[in-house]
Amino acid sequence: MKMNAGIKGVAIATIIAISGVLIFSRTDKEEDKQYNSEFKNEYAVYAIPLPEQMDFAGESVPLNDPDIHERIDRELHVNTYWQSNGLLTFKRAHKYFPIIEPILAENGVPDDFKYLAVIESGLRNVVSPAGAAGYWQFMKTSGREFGLEINSEVDERYHLEKATVAACKYLLQAKEKFGSWTLAAASYNMGMGGLNKQLTRQKEDDYYDLLLNSETSRYVMRILALKEIMEHPKEYGFNFREKDLYPIDKVKVITIDTAVTNFADFAQERGLSYKTLKYHNPWLRQTYLKNTTGKSYQIKLPE
Repeated sequence: MKMNAGIKGVAIATIIAISGVLIFSRTDKEEDKQYNSEFKNEYAVYAIPLPEQMDFAGESVPLNDPDIHERIDRELHVNTYWQSNGLLTFKRAHKYFPIIEPILAENGVPDDFKYLAVIESGLRNVVSPAGAAGYWQFMKTSGREFGLEINSEVDERYHLEKATVAACKYLLQAKEKFGSWTLAAASYNMGMGGLNKQLTRQKEDDYYDLLLNSETSRYVMRILALKEIMEHPKEYGFNFREKDLYPIDKVKVITIDTAVTNFADFAQERGLSYKTLKYHNPWLRQTYLKNTTGKSYQIKLPE
């Protein structure tokens, strides 16, 4: 049949258009196929083998218990594959562990408890929904009980050194009560009274034999997982250089025993911004300090 020139042109354009779609479609499918092949060949997530043995503060962990094995396995996987949080933890630890470690040692508390501070706050001055605050997450009542000044002007839960000393006092008391550093750690999460109630109710004396609430059941396992990962970072895929880590603040300390009318003026008189002063002294909670008792306070200033 003879084709009209206009119709013929449309037909050719249609064939070209259809061919283009077919070519595009075929190319797209080939690209997907190649991408999927590369993804399957190159992307890999590995199951993490548990160490043959673990301990907390010198107390052995029963890894042969299937329940304990699975609970630690969970925390190792969660914390290994939460890479961004892990790297930030290494960065902060470089800055804060050198402050925490000697205080633990001076007070006779095992070095492993620095990992308790990691899981409590991520080594940050945070506030929990329940109102626990600071690096060691003290409630107001317990903070005061263990020697911290907490009021509208001063809150030493945000003072790393003093809060660490208060945590040591708690842990030493808990160790004396329960006879185990592992139980002392568990009690930091659920309280001495709550833990003692469960020990009595279940007629047990070992953390690993207790049936506890979900949070406390995970608590010591999280400490163990963080300890394992942070002591062997490369084995768990964490790579960083010294210069990637946060440096320790270089500060000098001055003592004041009088009132401060305005900390903004106080800072400017020393060539600082108000922000810098509060960065180094987050425990100062107001723009002033009445200090009616003439108490001595040590304030950090950058060198």
